[in-house]
Amino acid sequence: MTDRQIKVTFEGNLKVKAEYRGMNILTDQPVYAGGEGSAPAPFDLFLASLATCAGYYVLAFCRQRELPTEGIYLTMDLEKGQVSKMIEKIVIDIHLPADFPEKYVEAVVRAADQCAVKAHLLKPPTFEVKAVKG
Repeated sequence: MTDRQIKVTFEGNLKVKAEYRGMNILTDQPVYAGGEGSAPAPFDLFLASLATCAGYYVLAFCRQRELPTEGIYLTMDLEKGQVSKMIEKIVIDIHLPADFPEKYVEAVVRAADQCAVKAHLLKPPTFEVKAVKG
């Protein structure tokens, strides 16, 4: 397996495991969809990757400037289309403590906006799905 390859195996019922860079990521489907709800669903991990990516950029911004991160957290809200039922808007709020330096407020927003996961959504890769026998 190469450093950029993800191996996916089936772990029973609707559990699916991804092996990547020596780590295992287990997914499951919710109970209402026939799974056991024992792990996040793949789409939940996708959404969490957006939020945690933005969080990482906020954390890196603060650490680089030696700003305390106590009291800082992010929330992400999703707005679905009534017709499409797909997520049409994602809102990430960076909650800052009252004493967060005003001169860094806009800059920390710009930092979070640099999230690499978001960047890949804005300029998506091409997909190729194929079957390989043997």
